[in-house]
Amino acid sequence: MTETARDSTVGAWIDRHRILAFLAVTYAFTWTVQGIVIATGMEASWTQSILVGFGGFGPPVGAAVVLWASGGDLRKWVGQFFRWRVGGRWWAAALGLPLVVLAVGVALFVALGGPVDWSGLPSPAIYLFVLAWGTLWGGGQEDLGWRGFMLPVLQERYSALASSAIVGVAWAGWHLPLFVNPATTHGAWPLSQQLLWVVSILAGSVLWTWMYNSTGGSVLAVAVFHAGINGMGVFHPVDTEALAPDGVPTPTLRLLSEVTGVVPLAAAAVVVVLVYGGERLADREIPGREAVGLGPPARER
Repeated sequence: MTETARDSTVGAWIDRHRILAFLAVTYAFTWTVQGIVIATGMEASWTQSILVGFGGFGPPVGAAVVLWASGGDLRKWVGQFFRWRVGGRWWAAALGLPLVVLAVGVALFVALGGPVDWSGLPSPAIYLFVLAWGTLWGGGQEDLGWRGFMLPVLQERYSALASSAIVGVAWAGWHLPLFVNPATTHGAWPLSQQLLWVVSILAGSVLWTWMYNSTGGSVLAVAVFHAGINGMGVFHPVDTEALAPDGVPTPTLRLLSEVTGVVPLAAAAVVVVLVYGGERLADREIPGREAVGLGPPARER
């Protein structure tokens, strides 16, 4: 078989199995980077953080490979990350809802007896850094793949809610290397926190779909929203000394902190489903494969 024929065969397979090919490349890229971090025994540091962030580009790499092989419009796909004209109310939601989630979580934490220390809160200006870092390197970079490619392709066949669930499961599994690396925050989590994190991932997947569909496919709005939610822990006023006296976490207080952090996020996802309905999770037509310039896969032609 010639190289040209082999390339054509691979390209045809990718075009027929777009989601599977996307996940294969996405997982391979990220898990390879994460595997190197684990194998070298790298301790927590800025270098490790940057490498973990680099591994987070697996989803856009996977999407780019599939689009290239399937004849999609790479410029149109990337353009979703620069779609900023989505209306003031959606920017208010992307920037403000993380603060609402934080406020509700803190209120629950305090109401249930959680210890707080308001003196240790960072300057509000840090929020801008959190948003910028999170959008470009600390999670938002994933969304060009998960939301900017996988979601609209899935929505050609499934409802927005079902597509969110599929993306959420794939997204959660993709994080696995972080849980087996003792040098990461995830690696130190007890089982209870890991399970609650899965709930937050599934709830977040619904919310990110709502933002993506409601803005007509703005990955930028989703990434900013994602960064805001991820960064809220920086502003939680929990008294860390009471939470972990002498460096040993208090299981009951730690569980309380975890639960009160997840509940408002999950509640927001439920409200979105009830208000907008699971079919579209939006009050407008939702993006499909045309959002990335794709036609029907080869098996449907």
